[in-house]
Amino acid sequence: MVSKDHHPALDDPNAFVYYRYAPSLAAAAIFVALFGISSLLHIWQTWRKKSWFMTPFIIGALFEFVGYIGRILSSQDQWDRNAYIIQTLLLLLGPALFAATIYMILGRIILLTDGEKFSLIRRTWLTKIFVGGDVLSFVIQGAGGGVMSSADKNPGNMKKGENMIIGGLFVQLFFFGFFVVTSAVFQYRGRAHLNKLPKHIVWKKHIYVLYLTSTFILIRSVFRVVEYLQGNNGELLRKEVFLYVFDAVLMLAVAVSMNVVHPGDLAILIKQKLESAYSTDSSAIALDDGRRGVSQGKDRANADEGRYSGHV
Repeated sequence: MVSKDHHPALDDPNAFVYYRYAPSLAAAAIFVALFGISSLLHIWQTWRKKSWFMTPFIIGALFEFVGYIGRILSSQDQWDRNAYIIQTLLLLLGPALFAATIYMILGRIILLTDGEKFSLIRRTWLTKIFVGGDVLSFVIQGAGGGVMSSADKNPGNMKKGENMIIGGLFVQLFFFGFFVVTSAVFQYRGRAHLNKLPKHIVWKKHIYVLYLTSTFILIRSVFRVVEYLQGNNGELLRKEVFLYVFDAVLMLAVAVSMNVVHPGDLAILIKQKLESAYSTDSSAIALDDGRRGVSQGKDRANADEGRYSGHV
């Protein structure tokens, strides 16, 4: 259903329109359901495994969930400004939150495997640098989306907002690309060490899922860059199928991949490792104290023997 108010033609190349097509109710509803299921599962998995570092990922999945609700609303009235803003901002920003969590996953893999000496960046700085870049990208894209959403009232804001979003996406691509290189270098440099680790230290499947999800996010980000470079009248914005193939499907694959190989397992393994180290240290201290006690006892016995001999 389209509002009865006067609006420009959808194929008018000189006009800014929210959509160049009639948004699909069925497609949006399918992804609302799928992201909803994945989000609920992530909440349960994170709570059960006490892996609170997954919180940004959950928020990202909920962004996707609500973003496609916005597209359901747009399918009922494609000139609804609020629905357009909801889907534009949340679908644009959700993957940035996925990326923030993926950065933290590498840090935990390095901690679990004692592999910091093989990393290009110290583990304590790794998360700060990459999450910092992600936050910068998030802010720029969010501001650009806000500016562009007001283009119906001020057409000049369309290009300005698009340029801001493109800048934010390039920042994301730079940091994410460098992150993938950092991950690969860590695995290559530490291959001998990593392959000798005990079987219960399960790291390999997590780093391969990290590569897989990173690839999906990179493809999606490149798609978004091209989409915004083409502009409001570009080919990618004229056909809804591109959004679902290069954004919705890929981001759902990221969310589901993390459901299947949940990074919370890393949190459990790290906790076990730290508890084991603490137990070992406590035992060593107790043993050392015991040895000192025995030695002191012998010294006292020898002294008493000497005093006794002197009285004989």
